[in-house]
Amino acid sequence: MTATTLTPHGLAGDEAFVVTRTDRPAGAVATTLSVAARTIRKFVRTPQLVVLGTIQGAMFLLIFRYVFGGAMATPGGVPYVDFMVPGFVVTGLLFSGMTTATGTAEDVEHGFFDRLRSMPVPRWALVAGRSIADTGVLTWSLLVTAAIGFAVGFRPDGSPAELLLALGLCVAFGFAFVWLFVFLGLLAGTAQASQGVAMLVFPFSFVSSAYVPVDSMPGWLQPVAENQPLTAMTNAVRSLSLGSPEAAGLSHTTGYWVALSLAWTVGLVAVFAPLAVARYRKTA
Repeated sequence: MTATTLTPHGLAGDEAFVVTRTDRPAGAVATTLSVAARTIRKFVRTPQLVVLGTIQGAMFLLIFRYVFGGAMATPGGVPYVDFMVPGFVVTGLLFSGMTTATGTAEDVEHGFFDRLRSMPVPRWALVAGRSIADTGVLTWSLLVTAAIGFAVGFRPDGSPAELLLALGLCVAFGFAFVWLFVFLGLLAGTAQASQGVAMLVFPFSFVSSAYVPVDSMPGWLQPVAENQPLTAMTNAVRSLSLGSPEAAGLSHTTGYWVALSLAWTVGLVAVFAPLAVARYRKTA
């Protein structure tokens, strides 16, 4: 006798979870891709999200470039526009993360995850689909920020291979932070609460080397700024994009910063991916 099961075929936006009859339950890959496709479609069909994801980081970049830039001293005489654009590219991942936290909380609030729970699909694949889709969205925002940085005077000296490596590091780093924001969205439970919870992460973007040199901060704050993931990733991208650590005013080699940023990336995924899946199992 043929068993009747349900698959997540036909996921789209917030409409009902369309099911089809099939001989086999959906696998992890099919479930992940279906949830990811649904999240991407929802993003594209919501103009407010597209505009917000495009201009949010760009607006702050322009303010720092033309309002604060003239008052900033940089190590090694690096032009401030070359100093700040790598920082904005990295910290822009946090701005995109707010959309992830809010979107995840909305899925909880509107019962989307509850509907999925009734289906014979891997629980972890549902959260993984959300994470993959949001990584694609933040990659879009990252490219827009880099393009605007180039338009306002940023001129990288790194080789094409170094620039591609910097882009790859940012995408991997963004993927790690997406898990953090998925966890925060599940933890908050509502879209309004998720915005407040996600904002708790933002002070770390300022207490880092992204916008100003760490040496310019008070002595008690410098150890915090020097030993957090955003500083490692910013320095890695800065060193790669400017061609050498000397050109970026850094005391360690490019390989050191790349290795450190990768270690932070792996560590963040190792901590927050299991936490997000565990929270989803408890929430749904």
